Amino acid sequence: MTTQLAMDTRFFLPVRVYYEDTDAGGVVYHANYLKFFERARTERLRHMGYELDELRRSSGILFVVKSAHINYLKPAQFGNVIMVSADVSEIKRASMTFTQEIRLDTPEGVKLCEANIRIACLTDGELRPAAIPGPFLEQLKNAI
Repeated sequence: MTTQLAMDTRFFLPVRVYYEDTDAGGVVYHANYLKFFERARTERLRHMGYELDELRRSSGILFVVKSAHINYLKPAQFGNVIMVSADVSEIKRASMTFTQEIRLDTPEGVKLCEANIRIACLTDGELRPAAIPGPFLEQLKNAI
């Protein structure tokens, strides 16, 4: 398994599918794809130099999933190594959308799942919409 990869604006996180990720038949349970996507988004932001807990402390903001549109194409299975992408595709004042894919880490790179995940920026405490901080917003725009 390789380490995280960033190619231009594309970002991929390798993940090995463990037994705990699967159902009794060895197929990844549908809700676990959301965990893989979450992990890749968090690592994408970390790769950009932002830790979510630090943003909460320094800027008083949180990022939460507002919507998730997922299309399951083929099953991932126990023992597979998958590549999970996390690409910023749209940015608004208080939200961003990630276009994400999960592919097998093989030369063919068969696509298993695709999603559009909208993330809202909220204030810590009141949980009200908040503007994404300026420098972070600019860096996100450059990632598109």
